[in-house]
Amino acid sequence: MTGVDRYTLKPIDNLSHTMQSVEVILSTDIGSRVMRRPFGGGVSELLGRALVPRTFAIMQQLIGTAIDLWEPRLAVRRVSFEGSAGAVRVGTASVVIAADYRPNGHLGDFTVEQTVSFSVSFAQGKASSSVL
Repeated sequence: MTGVDRYTLKPIDNLSHTMQSVEVILSTDIGSRVMRRPFGGGVSELLGRALVPRTFAIMQQLIGTAIDLWEPRLAVRRVSFEGSAGAVRVGTASVVIAADYRPNGHLGDFTVEQTVSFSVSFAQGKASSSVL
């Protein structure tokens, strides 16, 4: 056991706990946590804006930076978008992230165990992830 699922309170493994952490990071607004104001992804502030190439580039940078900054078990390699224009219009954006998984990164050991690809979907102000 590495962590606890935030909904069921059951034990989860390290990779699942890392994915849960990414969900929390990306769905938290910067400045919303009282004792940790800089924590968050900053992505939700951009949702609802005009979807032009510049906005997509900013979102990619925010997502990559937030994960690199707040989740030491992942080192982001690539952030890309997935889905049709119609899906984005209705507010169900999906992001595919490729990252180096370092299971003991939070302990200072940055040895890469594997490269993981996972999808993060945004809907109704929440982020949900799934390993591809």
